[in-house]
Amino acid sequence: MQLRALVAKSRLKSSKSLLTRKGWRRSPQYFGLLVLASLITVLLIGQPIKAFAQLILFPEEQIAPPVARPPAPEIRGVWMTSNDTDVLMDNAKLQNAVNQLAQLNFNTIYPVVWNSGYVQYPDSQVAKKTGIYQSYIGKGSQGQDILAELIKFAHRQNLLVIPWFEFGFMAPPTSELVLNHPDWLTRKQDRSLTSISAAGEVVWLNPFLPEVQQFMTDLVLEAISKYNVDGVQFDDHTCLPKEFGYDRYTLALYKQETGKNAPANPEDPDWMRWRADKITAFMTQLNQAVKQRKPQAIFSVSPNPYITAYNGYLQDWTTWVEQNIVDELIVQVYRPDMPSFLDQIGRSEIQAAQQKIPTAVGVLTGLRNRPVSMPLIKSKVQAARDRGLGVTFFFYESLWDYAPEPSVERKSNFKALFNSPASRITAQQ
Repeated sequence: MQLRALVAKSRLKSSKSLLTRKGWRRSPQYFGLLVLASLITVLLIGQPIKAFAQLILFPEEQIAPPVARPPAPEIRGVWMTSNDTDVLMDNAKLQNAVNQLAQLNFNTIYPVVWNSGYVQYPDSQVAKKTGIYQSYIGKGSQGQDILAELIKFAHRQNLLVIPWFEFGFMAPPTSELVLNHPDWLTRKQDRSLTSISAAGEVVWLNPFLPEVQQFMTDLVLEAISKYNVDGVQFDDHTCLPKEFGYDRYTLALYKQETGKNAPANPEDPDWMRWRADKITAFMTQLNQAVKQRKPQAIFSVSPNPYITAYNGYLQDWTTWVEQNIVDELIVQVYRPDMPSFLDQIGRSEIQAAQQKIPTAVGVLTGLRNRPVSMPLIKSKVQAARDRGLGVTFFFYESLWDYAPEPSVERKSNFKALFNSPASRITAQQ
């Protein structure tokens, strides 16, 4: 306030002898005030530094905070799996399915493109180079490229298409990939190669081996270059079960980097951390390769809840989120009851992730031999949304075909859940 009074006083005297050279010499104190007043005037006129001047000179006047960005639309997704072949193979059924999802205000489709050691799009040069000459489905019953048709239908309806590399480093022991590259496999301590998964007996490609990393990277880059997709997704199989890593290459690498032999106990904390960090390093490189090829592509991951992901499969996805190599997180929470479901979606690591990136939970809508009731699905969706989380359903046909309620009733319930659109911006917009 004193500064303002001085400025006003100096302006009143500006018409007197202060304007003459003689006046300047006689009143040097006023000359300093006038210079200060001029400087303040320039600062206040300059809009880019107006806020700075106001803050320094008049701290009692508050500056309005910046306008917050509106929240991103919630994820409303569905996985299209190898179980959905009846829909995927027929063009008319596929177009009808996409139209139905759009009418029910879904916004994202995750179609499987890597399953059982085979690609699910035709003419993969990366697969052929590796000795994989079959496609799992690839072409539809009318000879169409299924993935290309899905993308065309989905983008017309403003739905995102994010191909899903479901099997990650996992493959059946009888697949062409494994038969052609047995040296790509990792082992347990007892030298055995296989484990039992939901897909049956499987082997694991060594995620630390440069040839395996290059193959996976080339496959991903081929998909995003060949097709007009909106991103890529990696799930709970882009990992390594903790029992594995006792192959010759990995043991030598561990000895080289740490100076120690790998512990006999696969749960040794240092041995766990070293392998998890190696997977994180690969995911970082993969993210960089994807972004270099298609900067706007969504790098999505859909792991298990963290305790299971890390302790069972060396998948340190909280670090992936912290290090900004994940654009979207969907945690698979396939719990059969509400208490266990609520316990998982309320965990601190999910809360931390949703402060940084779009975050959702995977909700099981049923399997062919295990249908899930609509009331349970609705309760899970509402609980997730109450916590600011999106949802993605596993899998498409179980939304209403493998269900205890009639199809019409199920669709009506999904329409009630998503009663208004939530369009996401595609990589093409």
